[in-house]
Amino acid sequence: MRIILIGRGKMGTLIRETAAAAGDEIEAVFGRDDLGQLGRLGRVADVVMDFSRPEALPEVASYVRRTGTPLLSGTTGYTEAEKGSLFALGSAAPVLWSANYSLGVAVLARALQVIAPVLGPDFDIEITETHHSQKADAPSGTAKLLLEAVDPQHRLRPVYGREGNCGRREKDEVGIHALRGGTVAGTHTVHFFGPDEELELTHRAASRQIFVNGALHIARLLPGRPKGVYDLQKILFGA
Repeated sequence: MRIILIGRGKMGTLIRETAAAAGDEIEAVFGRDDLGQLGRLGRVADVVMDFSRPEALPEVASYVRRTGTPLLSGTTGYTEAEKGSLFALGSAAPVLWSANYSLGVAVLARALQVIAPVLGPDFDIEITETHHSQKADAPSGTAKLLLEAVDPQHRLRPVYGREGNCGRREKDEVGIHALRGGTVAGTHTVHFFGPDEELELTHRAASRQIFVNGALHIARLLPGRPKGVYDLQKILFGA
């Protein structure tokens, strides 16, 4: 597989090293300082992998529209408008975005889709996420992914932390709490608090390598697919 990689951070470095070890070719790597050079390239790769920052989207989008190169994105922190721009690229190429490419997180999200409708009416739902001290956005993209899994109809009202005399918890709330510190790769827990019982589902990432392995696996499945926006759950589970 031939790859254009956007992002020279920790994820970008791991993707580059893992891809090279697997025999894939990194055709080009761009960071914030030289991203403008992307506009000089033609279609030289099978896939663009973007693990950078939201501000890179205009250059990445321009390249994908011009060349039709499939795009796999793991960039988090997008606004709804930016996500709209990203998904609009499906008219030019196969596009897949996910906040998390871990197989375990994908299975967790699938399980929540089954559990939430059963417990949701009588249980209060809260989400906690923990990441390293250098993470820029909060809550994490994975926390938002899990929120979507438990509340796809957006009937619950997100509450991002609580402070002061905020009153009793209302039934339509879903609390989302971000912890930051140390070198934690990522821990996410969805809590279901019911009458006299509690259920917790937790995913812990020991390192970023699990995200890299998953992203490279999915990236190999994009080339050759028709134009459009693809969903990680549908690719893994078929529905």
